[in-house]
Amino acid sequence: MKRDYLRYERVLAAAAVVVCLSALTAFAAPAPAQAQVRGPGAVQPSLPYKMFPEPANKQFPVPKPPFTPGIFPCSECHKDMKPNPKRRTLTDEHTNIVLNHAQGQRWCLDCHDTYDRDKLHLVNGQRIGFDESYRLCGQCHGDKYRDWKVGVHGKRTGMWNGEKQYLLCVNCHNPHDPRFKPLKPMPPPVRPGDIR
Repeated sequence: MKRDYLRYERVLAAAAVVVCLSALTAFAAPAPAQAQVRGPGAVQPSLPYKMFPEPANKQFPVPKPPFTPGIFPCSECHKDMKPNPKRRTLTDEHTNIVLNHAQGQRWCLDCHDTYDRDKLHLVNGQRIGFDESYRLCGQCHGDKYRDWKVGVHGKRTGMWNGEKQYLLCVNCHNPHDPRFKPLKPMPPPVRPGDIR
């Protein structure tokens, strides 16, 4: 029985390798040569092939951000407040938020817009909604953003060959304290022959 189980595991592993290699070869077709001659005999190397071309400013279908109940829209409280962009410890409101995200280097208005509290802002000053927060996160976490867009990092739902819905970074990470806390391991799987 154990020998059959091990053989079954090897067959599954080999099948997974074949599927992965097939997918890689389908996406990694060589790019057409785009050589240009500049000066006598000089050849410009071809541009790197982009595996997953993406239109500029592509919007990803995402669920509504998981706001704390009663806290959004922020303008409900901030509409009559004069913005104070000075870095400081908050003592009147939001005292329950502990910023444990690049502490000492970041503070609230590095991400939240100073003049429109219902928006976030990018480094270039562009205001974006909370439903595009992945663009904000991607400015510092480019490798995770790249992986998220192609479905390697995070969770997507939908059909393999159709539209998908992407979870926002904040569906899994607290933006103020993003590191995952230690998880208790699940029990190991039960082998089919051991079920009684």
